[in-house]
Amino acid sequence: MMYETNFHSVSSPQEAEAILATATDAKILAGGQTLIPTMKQRLAAPSDVIDLSRAEGLRGVTITKRKVMGVIKADGGETVTIGAMTTHAEVAANAELAEVFPAMCRLAGNIGDPAVRHRGTIGGSVANNDPAADYPAALLALAATIHTNKREIAASDYFQGMFETALQEGEIITAVSFQAPAAGGYGKFPNPASRYAMAGVFVARSKDGAVRVAVTGAGENGVFRHAGLEAALTADYSANAVDGVEVSAEGLMSDLHGTAAYRANLIKVMAKRALA
Repeated sequence: MMYETNFHSVSSPQEAEAILATATDAKILAGGQTLIPTMKQRLAAPSDVIDLSRAEGLRGVTITKRKVMGVIKADGGETVTIGAMTTHAEVAANAELAEVFPAMCRLAGNIGDPAVRHRGTIGGSVANNDPAADYPAALLALAATIHTNKREIAASDYFQGMFETALQEGEIITAVSFQAPAAGGYGKFPNPASRYAMAGVFVARSKDGAVRVAVTGAGENGVFRHAGLEAALTADYSANAVDGVEVSAEGLMSDLHGTAAYRANLIKVMAKRALA
């Protein structure tokens, strides 16, 4: 069966929004790492593809220093905003981000291969919410905010299951933002072929000592927080604290790459790597 797809290169999110409102079945093209292969396999046949690569205001990393009574404080707590069309390679190489939170740079630098990192974008990854993607774990652990052309969504409300998000019809991710934590890291056990996480654990400790832990690649329902690891690491922020936590295999994925029990063990190992 032949089908026809109209291609649009837009200069702004507003222009993309207008096309979305009138098209029969339009899809947003960010880095194309998911949409293009899906179309090549005839698993998707959108009426319109809207390319955001030339849209203004969707690219780059901005660091905003914390102010108290108008005075800039150099004691952490910087707000990091990353435009949706910023590529993984650009996140990995950003010098300002490396100064305030290098863990995010390392995460981005280990996504896929160089070709993927130079085309794939943070907005595309977050919009797709692949259950083995890296950014969802980071944003959930960092209590990040997902900004769209219509509203702001807390990460805890945004990620709603495997490939499921809170995005509504006509909604376009424009940026993500989070407060740089006092400490944090990401441990990932990648599939050797795809480089997707078989288990990835992001640990973030706030200035008040509270710890959030998010797991990707292992859950049957996508990214999730682990309450047991959070409680243990809030009490004792060390690898030793991980040893005393029971990570259940219930609700974890089993496939040809590893059983649920294997992934449960990987979660603990990756949590220790994140701390290191």
